[in-house]
Amino acid sequence: EMADAEKGEVDDEALVMIARQSTGSMRDAISLLDQLASTGQHITLATAQTVLGTATSQLVFGLVDALQSRQAADGLAVVHRALDGGTDPRQFARQVVEYLRALLLIRMGSGDQVEATPEQRAQMGKHASGMETGWIMECIRAFNASASETRGGWQPSLGLELALVESIQPRPAALPAGSAVAPPAQPPGQVQPPVRPPVPEPSEVYQETVAAPAPLKPDPKKPAAPPTSASVQTVVEPEAVPP
Repeated sequence: EMADAEKGEVDDEALVMIARQSTGSMRDAISLLDQLASTGQHITLATAQTVLGTATSQLVFGLVDALQSRQAADGLAVVHRALDGGTDPRQFARQVVEYLRALLLIRMGSGDQVEATPEQRAQMGKHASGMETGWIMECIRAFNASASETRGGWQPSLGLELALVESIQPRPAALPAGSAVAPPAQPPGQVQPPVRPPVPEPSEVYQETVAAPAPLKPDPKKPAAPPTSASVQTVVEPEAVPP
């Protein structure tokens, strides 16, 4: 109704975008509509994105291409080209997050929630089909942290560079507690030898040589002990035979 009162032509997709950007505030919605109407042009979704600074630039497409192909050098070149052109680092990070969020929605089957032109949707479909859902979520977290950084950093591009490298080289998933690490897969045709327990090293054995006791010498002051019964021999004399 406000657009009709202003005698302006606004596409429905642009009106939906204005409503979402205003987050339910009527005053903000009117301000955004006045800003778009001041152009004097037919307000399309592309026009609204350009004027309001939410348009997905070709640099964002190039950065996501580098992410998908895992080419860090190409991604860093896109980041530096965007900043050299005067783009605010945090604004560029927000555009990347918004685009990655659209890919996530497409992957989850909610592509109708994405605000994009037909050309942008075609590009989003290619990117969404080439990236796993978990990986997209990791990229969103990395670039959202870059977009949330405070101003005044000594190196404006550092946050974007770190987000790019973290997204291309994601951290390995942590293993659950108590789980063992699986052994590496063997090449086909190669039999893995059985695992044998380690053989302990032979320890040194120390033997102590004990000298045999010396024989006891008889004491001349003591009488000799009587022979034992086992050592006594009895001699039996034969009886005399009478003549």
